[in-house]
Amino acid sequence: MTSNDTPRDPHPYVGMWVTADGFIRQELLPNGRYDEARGNRRSAYTGSYTVTGSHIDYADDTGFTATGDVRDGVLFHEHLVLHREGEEHTRRRA
Repeated sequence: MTSNDTPRDPHPYVGMWVTADGFIRQELLPNGRYDEARGNRRSAYTGSYTVTGSHIDYADDTGFTATGDVRDGVLFHEHLVLHREGEEHTRRRA
């Protein structure tokens, strides 16, 4: 295996991000794609994303574009506030 074949670690933002109520789940995939589910609707939105610093640019497969910013471990995506799946903020209170 050459140094060019060495797999790179995924970007720190890769993974599942969810709203506090769990209704919206956005997965940032390591290949630069995202898949967003809403309620029971899987893959409600899919497309590509690019990261520049803490800023994310989204390009939906339908042509829609959006942006997001990660601040203090929280993803602010347009009007949504998403946290890493499994963090205390995303757990529903009983």
